[in-house]
Amino acid sequence: MRCEDGTGGAGGSSRTFQIAGHHYALVTVTGLRPGSETAYEVLLDGHRVWPLEDSRFPPSTIRTPARPDEEVRVSFGSCRWAAPAHGGKDPVGPDALNTLARELAAAPPSARPDVLLLLGDQVYADETSKATRRWLAERRDLREAPGSGVADYTEYTHLYDESWLDPEVRWLLSTVPSCMIFDDHDVIDDWNTSASWVADMRATPWWRERILSGLMSYWVYQHLGNLSPAELAKDELYAAVRAASDGTDLLREFASLADNDPARVHWSYRRDFGRARLLMVDTRAARVLEEDRRAMLDDAEERWVRDQALEDPASYDHLLIGTSLPWLLPPLIHEAEGWNAALCRGERGARWARFGENLRRKADLEHWAAFPESFDRLADMIAEAGSGPDAPATVCVLSGDVHHAYVAEARWRGEESGPAAQVVQLTCSPVHNSISASIRLGFRFGWSGTGRRIGRLLARHGRMREPRLGWQRTSGPWFGNQLMTLTMRGRSATLRLDQARAKKGGGTGLVTVLEKDLTRPGRTGG
Repeated sequence: MRCEDGTGGAGGSSRTFQIAGHHYALVTVTGLRPGSETAYEVLLDGHRVWPLEDSRFPPSTIRTPARPDEEVRVSFGSCRWAAPAHGGKDPVGPDALNTLARELAAAPPSARPDVLLLLGDQVYADETSKATRRWLAERRDLREAPGSGVADYTEYTHLYDESWLDPEVRWLLSTVPSCMIFDDHDVIDDWNTSASWVADMRATPWWRERILSGLMSYWVYQHLGNLSPAELAKDELYAAVRAASDGTDLLREFASLADNDPARVHWSYRRDFGRARLLMVDTRAARVLEEDRRAMLDDAEERWVRDQALEDPASYDHLLIGTSLPWLLPPLIHEAEGWNAALCRGERGARWARFGENLRRKADLEHWAAFPESFDRLADMIAEAGSGPDAPATVCVLSGDVHHAYVAEARWRGEESGPAAQVVQLTCSPVHNSISASIRLGFRFGWSGTGRRIGRLLARHGRMREPRLGWQRTSGPWFGNQLMTLTMRGRSATLRLDQARAKKGGGTGLVTVLEKDLTRPGRTGG
């Protein structure tokens, strides 16, 4: 990799490694100057392979901050079906990620976000496109399971190629740093919903190859790029795979361990961007699913999140918790998920438990609210991190999954128990997907006064205790293909929501539908 920094001192190189017949390389670049915008190119065996010869985009660059207290802009969203190839008709409307790339390509570099967070469902292993289904049909008989879903590692590579070789997205990912975490569709809808779900899937002949291939491809395509150079240098699996002539068996063994003993594999990670700290939390593979001790995060994962949030609090002004699944849902849905969890653990007897499990799977009742103890412990951790003399100005929980966008503000019951920081749930989804009219109505109703009252009735039936905090939707809901951008400068934080829409006369553009100051009055001081 060669950088055009004017000094000749920046760059890096790496040998490729091989997984299942596919070759990859991850290059650590050194020698970059603070406060610089450096163009680069990628060479393979001495021949330039990036940027492409016929590229219509500006040069790919690496930007470094001059000072740690500079403004930080974080764009985020989740749930992206690959856009149709070659400008074909798009059944779900303009792709927000493609539209962002086109607008940034035409704008000065200063308009680019400092980091792009993709909060799950980067690929859909269980809902493939027509083009992918045609490709799969050339490999195997789609009348046999898993049908039009992907079956193995090579088919996963096709999904990533379809999504990320899109010219706009390819350029965007080459010039804006990105952080990612998986959600269920990266493997299959409702992945790890319950212990009985896992048992049913493990009895299915095609499941083992799907889950191992999903975890292997996630490690290659998403997880490695989340790690800092220092973390990569200490990663024993990465070193072993690079040293091997073929790392397939090593990675497959790791994926098997991750599936069979999730507590021994750590997917969550921390990144600091100036005065903002990001904790990206695995809410899929780290679950404890036994009904008598059900938890969103296992003990080690939960300790890690708390330790990272509380470490050196004076070094950050904003705490960002990235979790693919929203923490604060519409009140009716929150109560319904808690009620369902109570039924499934037997609060109303065996018949209600069987009904609850069936409902849990059909209605996707598996967010934080479906793990009540974990919901409360996250609330306690946020209150602790957001309190004290070095408390951050904001704690923002960034999520996707639910195919709409909204802002909700948390309030602890009793001001003395609540944090000084402003605590908000920022949910933004989808980047490029759809939602039925009936589900739209359901989400709107979930925030209504009538919905709240129905939720309380469900809570009483499930013998649930009152949550330790309340929350109020302050903006939204919005439906469409969209991205949020959080801008942090000092102790201030502002939010913008942009939707991708068709323009009159052709083309697409981002339309701003919300601009909002998130900082609580009195918390903007130095």
